[in-house]
Amino acid sequence: MLNLHHLRLFRAVAREGTLTGAAKALNISQSAVSTQIKALEASLGHDLFERRGRNLVLSEAGRIALDHADEIFSAADHLTATLKGAGGQRRVLRIGALATLSRNFQMQFMGPLIGREDVEVVLRSGTQASLLRALEALALDVLLTNLQPARDAASPYLVTRLAQQEVSLVGPAATRVHGGLAELLGQEPLILPTPETALRAGFDALLDRMEIVPRIAAEADDMAMLRLLARSGAGLAVIPPIVVQDELASGALVEISRLPEITEVFYAVTIRRRFPNPLLGEVLERADGDPAG
Repeated sequence: MLNLHHLRLFRAVAREGTLTGAAKALNISQSAVSTQIKALEASLGHDLFERRGRNLVLSEAGRIALDHADEIFSAADHLTATLKGAGGQRRVLRIGALATLSRNFQMQFMGPLIGREDVEVVLRSGTQASLLRALEALALDVLLTNLQPARDAASPYLVTRLAQQEVSLVGPAATRVHGGLAELLGQEPLILPTPETALRAGFDALLDRMEIVPRIAAEADDMAMLRLLARSGAGLAVIPPIVVQDELASGALVEISRLPEITEVFYAVTIRRRFPNPLLGEVLERADGDPAG
């Protein structure tokens, strides 16, 4: 018989992507999870997962089942809140963000929801690949990234361009600037994003056009680390000003020069859902077209 226990285990597997991960999250044995999932599949008459390598991905029947399971648990939460006199139903928006993405941009995106008593925001960070899997498994409502996922006729992704941020050379307030941009890029120690990032690709192309060989003081794939390195005085950081907006406002860091033709673009990645989260529409409408800095 279908019961809430089966559905709770099913949602955990959909969220974690593996039986092991679900068992660890629920603090039960992997065999117990596997047995209960098989019982649920037998009850519904459909396989709910497809195995891809070591991961379990929702089948079409699984996606439908998860939509209904989310509704069932939402209704249960609403019932509990109503009977306890806790007021209106709290809605949840689950956001995935690339681990290296600017925290300031993430806060701007979530800004319209922060402090609302009827809303809970759940934020997960990780790699692009892991977050896209979570999005496809319906464990996330939206993915925030600066890496546009590849799309083709079979792609499930809907990509919304949220904002575009110019990129600058930023350094400590005591930085003594001599010469123009070419001299800065060729003579000053630089703090750079790592080569696999989209921002670094644009910067390397700029150096190639200007025929400059840089002095690299440090590289980091995390915007928070680039920010700390810039504050340490290790060199001039190639970074979007939004990442260091607080330091620029306080005067701890200064924007020395904008870098021509280099931008960081922020995207919201979603998939078509039978029951789209209404909160997502609210934040996307608010974010669409807003500047990032």
